[in-house]
Amino acid sequence: MMPAWTRARRFLAVRTDNLGDVLMTSPAFRALKEHAPDARVTLLTSPSGAAAASRCEVIDQVIVYAAPWTRHPGNGAVAPAAQAEAVAADHALIRHLAAQRFDAAIIFTVSTQSPLPAALVCRLAGIPLRLAHCRENPYDLLTDWVPDRERLDPDMRHEVERQLALVRAVGLQPSDERLVYRPTQADREAAWSRLVEAGGRADRPCLVVHPGASAASRRYPAERFGEAADAIAAKTGWQVVFTGGADEAAIIARAMERMRAPAVSLAGQLSLAELGALIADAGLLLANNTGPAHVAAAVATPVVVLYALTNPQHTPWRVPSRVLSHDVPCRYCLRSTCPQGHHDCLLGVPVARVVNAALELIEQSPRFTTADSLNAPVPSLPPRTALPAHAP
Repeated sequence: MMPAWTRARRFLAVRTDNLGDVLMTSPAFRALKEHAPDARVTLLTSPSGAAAASRCEVIDQVIVYAAPWTRHPGNGAVAPAAQAEAVAADHALIRHLAAQRFDAAIIFTVSTQSPLPAALVCRLAGIPLRLAHCRENPYDLLTDWVPDRERLDPDMRHEVERQLALVRAVGLQPSDERLVYRPTQADREAAWSRLVEAGGRADRPCLVVHPGASAASRRYPAERFGEAADAIAAKTGWQVVFTGGADEAAIIARAMERMRAPAVSLAGQLSLAELGALIADAGLLLANNTGPAHVAAAVATPVVVLYALTNPQHTPWRVPSRVLSHDVPCRYCLRSTCPQGHHDCLLGVPVARVVNAALELIEQSPRFTTADSLNAPVPSLPPRTALPAHAP
């Protein structure tokens, strides 16, 4: 390890994008936390990322900041009158970071992001060590940097591997490479209470279905989610629970209209921690490529992902999974809306393929190996939320 990094104890981890990005960076956070018994890790992240960090036990403190160089709801739409207020917030952040007296900052980015705006903030805050991937020579903005030669390609490394490679460049190594996210028992009890209040049953295993995603290009048709969930419920006898934000209630309603089996919608009713607990206790998650798929990976719940071919790096990490897509010439477009307008990378996946993938995972799951186990009360299932965050 580089001598200067050997002495570092107070780390600022910068990950200014979303929930899934924070979760996929959590093994690298673990490397920082495990560097020394007295190491402390502060995460600078978005409001969405902060929600994930609340159950990430290797994070000691969170600073919430909607960085102007990262895409967030409302970015790019700041009225001229609000510009002064936004700039004042930027200056306040620099002062706050300076007061924390960090030893080192590690700036985590995807391959298409520049670390330089965050590097400048950290330099102005007086943080002496600053590390990131970078495509161009950052000169004095970074004290240590790894040349970023990533290109969009089917064989490019996973996002988790990218962030681990960054911290390993200065000699930091985690004891475990799995994602870090642990809902509490209180989260679990609250989630099941909301499920029962909405008409669900506490004595039936769950198929959790999350048909939304922040980007339209990553959404499998809601109606097909409903058809697939109905077929899975018919085969397993499980109850179907739809989750999503309040703004996704209409998507969920369209899915439920295609079902004959009863289903419950918890749209807008769960906190992220409660959603994580529900997924941790579920038999399977069926979702688009979005944050809850990474929550499932973190709590070791099998997941079927309808994976739009916008980015090859974000598949579920080290969890039993099926990643379903239809190959297209325009793959890896990185777009929020399908630039071709045909959406074939998802529309080319038939419902039958989704159902078969789910049933294969369920059949292979050690939690449900017999017909009797499908009828077991939920409290008798393994208390997965009580296990260490890195346990399967």
